[in-house]
Amino acid sequence: MDYEIFDLGDVRLRHGATLRDAKLAYKTYGELNAARSNAIVYPTWYSGQHHDNEWLIGEGMALDPSRYFIIIPNMLGNGLSSSPSNTPPPQDRARFPRVTMYDNVELQHRLVTERFGIERLELVTGWSMGAGQTYQWAVSHPEAVRRILPFCGAAKTSLHNIVFLEGVKAAITADAGWNNGWYDEQPWIGLRAMSRVYAGWGFSQQFYREKIYEDEPLGYGSLDDFLVGFWEGLFIKRDANNLLAMLWTWQNADLGATPGFGGVEEALASISAPAIVMPARQDLYFPPEDNEWEVAHLPGAELRVIPGAWGHFAGGGLNPVDTKFIDDSLKELLAREA
Repeated sequence: MDYEIFDLGDVRLRHGATLRDAKLAYKTYGELNAARSNAIVYPTWYSGQHHDNEWLIGEGMALDPSRYFIIIPNMLGNGLSSSPSNTPPPQDRARFPRVTMYDNVELQHRLVTERFGIERLELVTGWSMGAGQTYQWAVSHPEAVRRILPFCGAAKTSLHNIVFLEGVKAAITADAGWNNGWYDEQPWIGLRAMSRVYAGWGFSQQFYREKIYEDEPLGYGSLDDFLVGFWEGLFIKRDANNLLAMLWTWQNADLGATPGFGGVEEALASISAPAIVMPARQDLYFPPEDNEWEVAHLPGAELRVIPGAWGHFAGGGLNPVDTKFIDDSLKELLAREA
């Protein structure tokens, strides 16, 4: 096991359920300095686990473990932290409670403060759902966050994004083997169908038009090879109930629902940390227009669009050009006074 577990006890969630014996899986990189002043939180994304974030960590990069203490907390529902697949009855499988972005960040804050005694973070950053958690950190715990860089994500899930996810959900649940979440074997047909639904959204039209999947670093021999090898390969190793639990968290992401705020505009306006907000130019479900609206309500924030044809997966660490663009922006933000 290459990660650690933080035991949280019984946790009351925003939607009223109490998650019994909650557990937060996490991994750290680098050493916490004596002043506890070099910490960065880098949350995971939909279906991703801590090792899927490691592409943005390395010597000479912005997230350099020789300089910073980097904490990657695994989202609830991802199979490592408390999830439908690993929670004992009666909250197992289809009975796993609803979890919000707010809940995830509250548990992460407990990890940071109770386990490590950290009061101030140099940076919170993340991709996709990790970007949503980044925003949530800045609103829920402004005193703890010096800077944020959310990339390819949003403060609130848009209606169009919700519709996309309805297709993902329908593909899994249409499989009779899903059995309303009480399956003994993974609903393989549904997971493969879900992968095909997702394939039309994760990358841009230009990506497919130019057959970029055939080039390095991906190097697939044909479209079908890509659909099977990349997309089915990505999701077939995941648990269906876990995917549906995280999907609910994603669909219901709303920074404006944070206690004490009257909507997303008010929540965004409360963020005082310097921010670079980074959408990808051809992201089909977190388009730059949504982030433009957010930045207009976010004091001191800069909109910086990731160019290129990789769509949402510009933020997935799959190609060195986009990785450098993100890393350079992180270096610039970390160099700023906050």
